[in-house]
Amino acid sequence: MERSVARISVLGIPVDILPQEHIDETVKNLLEDKDRHQIVLITLKDLMKARRNNNYRKTILNASLVIPISRGILQGARFLKHPEPVRYMPFDFVIKLLGALDKQSKSLYLLGSKPEALQRITGNLRTSFPGLNIVGRHGGFFKKQSEHNIILAIRKAAPSLLLAAKGLPGKDLWMQQHQDDFSLGISLYCGNVFDIFSGKKQRPSRTQWERGFDWVPGFFSHPWRIFRLFSYLWYILLLVVYRIGGL
Repeated sequence: MERSVARISVLGIPVDILPQEHIDETVKNLLEDKDRHQIVLITLKDLMKARRNNNYRKTILNASLVIPISRGILQGARFLKHPEPVRYMPFDFVIKLLGALDKQSKSLYLLGSKPEALQRITGNLRTSFPGLNIVGRHGGFFKKQSEHNIILAIRKAAPSLLLAAKGLPGKDLWMQQHQDDFSLGISLYCGNVFDIFSGKKQRPSRTQWERGFDWVPGFFSHPWRIFRLFSYLWYILLLVVYRIGGL
């Protein structure tokens, strides 16, 4: 694919700069490219994981778009004197992506969540995006022996976008491993988006997200995440090393 989006590197991991006003054009270009394209929404945790996990690093390197959703990635880009990427709230990015597909009367396949929730999600999306053709859906948390038939159903449906969420084994890594098994088009994994579409969860506070405090509510239910502080400190140290070294 000929790149139409600027790409920078943060600690050796690619990050794309996609202004909001270019989303429609970028989606159109990806679909007209007649190839398979994975979009990855990358957190700071994911970026650090890609540095130590070769399989996940391959997923990031092979992705057509790597969209930052963590404030720390933007801060790192600024510190390294790179152009600053645009940070997206995951739910907002998915809405903008679906909106672009809706304008072009493209198709969508839903993968993940529970079957009963998917039925509500399908109805909600058809109301919100009447120009979008939902060509299939399948729940997540499936058994390994069902995987072949699910992939076959997705390939036959040939959606413009395969949108996956909670319940997918391996998340982004699963998408990348089966990329060649899908039809031409775009694939994206976004963990909790179906829970929001179904009304099971509320959208995160925009104020907290913009200030970089979107992790706070999850911390009280998962206090062991305090240990991620060590990863963040290591990230800061690496940024200093890369800047001194001119990397």
